[in-house]
Amino acid sequence: MARIAVIGGSGYAGRSIIAEAVSRGHTVLAVARRVPSERHAGAIYIEGSLTDVPDLVAQLIGVDVVVSAVAPRGDMLGLVRPNITALVTYLPDDVRVGVIGGAVSALVTPEGERLVDLPSVADEYMPEALESVGILDDLKAGPSSLDWFHLRPTGGFEGWDAEDRSEADGGWIVTDAEGEAHTDSADLAVAVVDEIEQPRRTRTA
Repeated sequence: MARIAVIGGSGYAGRSIIAEAVSRGHTVLAVARRVPSERHAGAIYIEGSLTDVPDLVAQLIGVDVVVSAVAPRGDMLGLVRPNITALVTYLPDDVRVGVIGGAVSALVTPEGERLVDLPSVADEYMPEALESVGILDDLKAGPSSLDWFHLRPTGGFEGWDAEDRSEADGGWIVTDAEGEAHTDSADLAVAVVDEIEQPRRTRTA
């Protein structure tokens, strides 16, 4: 069993990743800026922030995998990308890093056009989208010694009760026959913990 830290442990994605990992017997450290009043039994909760990487890393000694489920929006807009870069610099080389990104970095054409390159992305979401894409670019350009994986939900990431679990797989956006794509946090959590248990995305999205 792995010792897993989830940064953003009180958020939509983070809560489900914690629940899934605990259910499979992993030791889970839930990191949140404020420890929530409702906590998942079996997880260890600590206060910590991606914006204070040195202090955060000091609390993560002994973990095998660190998963960032912090979205670059709200008061974290502009802060997630530089601090994930700092995080991978401070962490020991033997710690695997997982990042939950956005569907905007998924490919939509064989020529390499991404969802973020299409005019369908509304201007109001563009700053978040570009930061999300930049995080993935930074991971790809990082040191070869860093073992990382990047998982993104499909475009419709919400409380959706779908039969088929899906994500933007292998870098491509995945849709159904009607061109729709929905993933809920439980779907994403299964994909994350599956990847931790049986790695198949070493240094890839």
